[in-house]
Amino acid sequence: MSMIRDLRAAVRPSRPSLRKDTGAYDTTRDPGTPSAVVDCAVYRDGTRVVTPKPLTPHEAMRQVRRDGGFVWIGLHEPTEAEFAGIASEFGLHPLAVEDAVQAHQRPKLERYDDSLFTVFKTIHYVEHDQLTANSEVVETGEVMCFTGRDFFITVRHGGQGSLRALRHRLQDDPELLARGPSAVLHSIADHVVDGYVAVADAVQDDIDEVETEVFSPGRGGISRGVDSARIYQLKREVLEFKRAVSPLLRPMQLLSERPMRLVDPDIQKYFRDVADHLARVQEQVIGFDELLNSILQANLAQASVAQNEDMRKITAWAAIIAVPTMVCGVYGMNFEHMPELHWRYGYPMVMTFIVGVCLTIHRTLKRNGWL
Repeated sequence: MSMIRDLRAAVRPSRPSLRKDTGAYDTTRDPGTPSAVVDCAVYRDGTRVVTPKPLTPHEAMRQVRRDGGFVWIGLHEPTEAEFAGIASEFGLHPLAVEDAVQAHQRPKLERYDDSLFTVFKTIHYVEHDQLTANSEVVETGEVMCFTGRDFFITVRHGGQGSLRALRHRLQDDPELLARGPSAVLHSIADHVVDGYVAVADAVQDDIDEVETEVFSPGRGGISRGVDSARIYQLKREVLEFKRAVSPLLRPMQLLSERPMRLVDPDIQKYFRDVADHLARVQEQVIGFDELLNSILQANLAQASVAQNEDMRKITAWAAIIAVPTMVCGVYGMNFEHMPELHWRYGYPMVMTFIVGVCLTIHRTLKRNGWL
């Protein structure tokens, strides 16, 4: 414990240097740059406490400690200096603070003495008219959540995954919001996983489109496949989707199965539903990956078959052309004594012979499927 306290002290600047008389925490942004704090509100008995002016995190926490309830602070891509004051105010663990500021974290759940730290990867489907080798199918963002007894802090990275609409929906459900910070954690988890479900359906449509093109018969009844780069690009996007979904399953199972001091027992039951939906999405994404492997192999096989078919046709026509080439080559050697060289009907006979042999070869090759 002494080591943890020393680590906290090392990353926390002294409070007087962080907090001005107004309670502001932003010490690095220009005055014209918006603060990292998107919203800061106190909730008591499931209802947002109305204040004459926006609260700073310090003012909100002071109200909570005096009158009860909990504070919900939303931040977007805070700097280290911006987040240091909030971390000090709420006693957040320095390792979790470092992860929240730097972002690019793996989905996870970490338990500290007086808080839970949860990382979610948000997924957004990128609309596109046609899938190409450079098409971006999914965009990812991150939402980090600090859950405490009387506070809930969200740190969002990326342009996607706004929680504004979710906050408004929760404010319209005071009975749920009265359950405290763990109810907000569940709602965010459910919101993120619902986004996965929607993206999985959209990605399924893209895979179906590629699959149809690969197996559609082309000219002559032979499919020549599609650009393999398109399939590979889609596979890369599915892999990015998989990195967001798979690591999150274990944290959701822990939240739904293990009793936790900071999670309301009634709310914990609802995490089971989130874990179930997430497991189904994970199965879909794994299926996408395997299906794309099969489609890619089938596409390469069809391209190989089409090339072999082309080579057979070229070989067949080469065999037909070889007949006049051979005959004309023989009679082009300009020898003095050659059969039928001075015969009146020699030329018509040779031409008839050439045409007859060529037609016979053509008919034989076509009957055998080479033409």
